[in-house]
Amino acid sequence: PAGTGASAAIRAALADAGASPREVDCVIAHGTSSRENDRMETSAIKSALGSRARKVPVVSLKSMTGHLLGASSAVEAVAAAMIVRHGLIPPTINLRNPDPECDLDYVAEGPRRADVRTILTNAFGFGGVNACLVIRREE
Repeated sequence: PAGTGASAAIRAALADAGASPREVDCVIAHGTSSRENDRMETSAIKSALGSRARKVPVVSLKSMTGHLLGASSAVEAVAAAMIVRHGLIPPTINLRNPDPECDLDYVAEGPRRADVRTILTNAFGFGGVNACLVIRREE
């Protein structure tokens, strides 16, 4: 799966926020741990962020919360704000053998400290219902 709709949603969110791909410091992935979705999202992140994609920490909060359906995006938006505020990226728990096609910088071994000024959070639904949010620290 190419992830063209998802990458378009990422680009639109960045444009709405007045941010460029090189400013993204962290991604909260939709991250459902399903083979096709994870491959598609990896492709979308690579397409939208270009050369920056492999340098940006990526986390799936659903690894800890499960899929909260309609509440997922709200919970992940709050988590994104907390990551920006506190500079601590939570891990994707139980990520031991990632798909070789999913080759981004996944935060997996434990929380990671980082100066996160701009964070992207993704919500990708079946049938191309996609939404992304960019939260930036006010300087």
